[in-house]
Amino acid sequence: MEKKKFVFIINHSFDKPDTAAGALQLATNMKAFDVELDFFLINEGVLLAKKGFAEGITWQKKDGFSPIAHLLKTLTEDFGANFYVCASCVKPYGLEGAELIRNASVKPGSFLGELLLERQSVSF
Repeated sequence: MEKKKFVFIINHSFDKPDTAAGALQLATNMKAFDVELDFFLINEGVLLAKKGFAEGITWQKKDGFSPIAHLLKTLTEDFGANFYVCASCVKPYGLEGAELIRNASVKPGSFLGELLLERQSVSF
């Protein structure tokens, strides 16, 4: 059977921490089944790629989700997931020259288009 491939499109971070945590929790659970998945961060979601930012998100309401910083660490360090940051969002969200988390890189929207041609998408 062919390995399933997914791209998670995450639009939120501090503005809706439970939505971001839910996306990362689902991805972590799916990755345990050895699926191929990566992330494309847009809008407020790009801030998740800024090193140290996730540690400051402490106001999650749902106890069932692990903290965002822990989920990011698991996905990047244990599972090697890639986080692509929308190039159009870098300047508006103050990421110019910022240090990014492990496995994060800036990519244009056309790259997301390429991912969507070969993967199923999950959007949060």
